[in-house]
Amino acid sequence: MTRTVTVGLDGSAESRAAADWAAHEAQLRGLPLKLVQVWEPVPAPMAQAPLLGAETQQHWTERSEMGVPPAEGWGRIPREAADGIRRRHPGVDVTVEQLTGAPADTLLDAAKDSELLVLGSRGLSGVGGFLVGSVGLSVVAHAELPVVLVRAGEQAAAENGTNPSSATPSRPVVLGIDAGAPADAVLEFAFAEAARRDTALRVVHGWSLPPYYAYGLGMDAGLNDELFRWEAAALTEALRPWRLKHPAVEVALESRVGSAADHLVDASREASLVVIGRRIRHGALGAHIGPVAHGVLHHSTAPVAVVSHD
Repeated sequence: MTRTVTVGLDGSAESRAAADWAAHEAQLRGLPLKLVQVWEPVPAPMAQAPLLGAETQQHWTERSEMGVPPAEGWGRIPREAADGIRRRHPGVDVTVEQLTGAPADTLLDAAKDSELLVLGSRGLSGVGGFLVGSVGLSVVAHAELPVVLVRAGEQAAAENGTNPSSATPSRPVVLGIDAGAPADAVLEFAFAEAARRDTALRVVHGWSLPPYYAYGLGMDAGLNDELFRWEAAALTEALRPWRLKHPAVEVALESRVGSAADHLVDASREASLVVIGRRIRHGALGAHIGPVAHGVLHHSTAPVAVVSHD
């Protein structure tokens, strides 16, 4: 089956930015792009919910008495998006799918044979938008393929507009890593993305001081320096095989004390893409995302790729 880059559309500015970002990524990968719009029928009272955005409210209220999408207007969002992408990215093969069902589950099913699923990070959810981004968070929590969330804004637009053949270098790809337990899938994705963009990879590792610092029990300068050297050495060793595999990728290492999420959000201001991992969990509590991923997804100013791993 042909591999694709899949993007979910809901008519929001964020989903339109996601579609442009996905088209640029499809061009870099030499893959077709699939635009997916999901219709989730809701009861009439829900369709009148005041939390809906104007465009989404019109989308819901233009429904027929049978609760199915009207013939006129149903295909407008993906059709206009596809036409725009074909104009801006003439080399990309674009297809459209319109599906019915729960948005998160339907998107994941539509993307099951894709290399990448791209969403707007603050698009309205299918159920009244009362929890902004709930569809995106649910997709991230359950996906076993990489998911990229894109915000609307000047930086995203600038990155999306980059010509893959342009001599102007892209901003670096930022990778968040746990040096003690690096995940191969996350490292491979980040290095490959930097190589495709012909840009540098900035690796950010946040770590915590020993517990006795919390009680005001400092340690001498020698021990302090040794701790920093140990963390830097662990990071260097974790990256060694990937630097050998991708020798053309320039790598900058940052091992810093403090919150990994905060460091990654800071780094996102100068990034073309932030890459983080999510461990696949099959426990009694079900699928979820960790605190670092949650913090980065909510506050990053650059697109964020969440790569699942065992």
